[in-house]
Amino acid sequence: MTIAASDTKRRALGKGLDSLLPRVQASATGPSVDNEGGRPREIPLEMVDRNPYQTRILMDEEQLAELAASIAANGVVQPILVRPLAGGRFQLIAGERRWRASEIAGKKSIPAILRQVSDEQAMEITIVENLQRADLNPMEQARAFERLAREFNMTQEQMAQRTGKDRATVTNFMRLLKLPEGVQRRVEVGELSLGHAKALLAMNHHPDIEKAAARVVALSLSVRQTESYVQGVLFPEKNKKEPKAEPPVDPNVKDAEERLQRTLGLKVRIEDKNGRGKVIIEYARLEDFDTLMEQLAGK
Repeated sequence: MTIAASDTKRRALGKGLDSLLPRVQASATGPSVDNEGGRPREIPLEMVDRNPYQTRILMDEEQLAELAASIAANGVVQPILVRPLAGGRFQLIAGERRWRASEIAGKKSIPAILRQVSDEQAMEITIVENLQRADLNPMEQARAFERLAREFNMTQEQMAQRTGKDRATVTNFMRLLKLPEGVQRRVEVGELSLGHAKALLAMNHHPDIEKAAARVVALSLSVRQTESYVQGVLFPEKNKKEPKAEPPVDPNVKDAEERLQRTLGLKVRIEDKNGRGKVIIEYARLEDFDTLMEQLAGK
């Protein structure tokens, strides 16, 4: 993907988020803000409260430390989004990693853009912003979509449009919530991938689904191997090799086999089909082969 294409995609994804962000109007009762199109301003980190609607549960500490090191050296490149609260405080809307990394880096303030939004808007913005990121684990994404559906009555089509994802993707993520809690935890911590989880979903309501998940993890099965294993659990009868019926043997052929075996002292099998076929003579030792050659050569 070219840089230009990447920027275009980022702007496209941002439309859904930006459309939810009305501008803050300066007022005598709230924190002052520049009126130049939402220009960022520096606000004290200690005056920012955590977002209560945050859907991300896990945050990679190593990546957070790397971001903190970058911020210590270069500052915060992209401002966070906040909304003003009473008493001159602010509540985080988007940018929790930058906010936390700035604290780790020892920064006293952070660039922020202020928006005046309701509780409901703040919740929706947070969820949509998180879903537009690539670093949420599958279960966090599944719960975020479920929350949009439950609390904002969004259809899967609306969620797909708002977050820039395919509707099928939204459906697949929401299906993960049908997995038992134990299996969901394995997906959440990265023991099982989204592909593994989708394969295990075929065992929905199966009493051994958690046992199957544990086996997949223990044996480090690939997604394809997991799919095969699941099919074996669901349809064990298909994996049983049915004994093949022995084809009927012509009595004359059987008699000829026995006569040759007595004469040669070796196992003989005759494959005959409509008067044409082959004679197979088996030997286990080199001495048997030498004896056979002498008999066939008439020595």
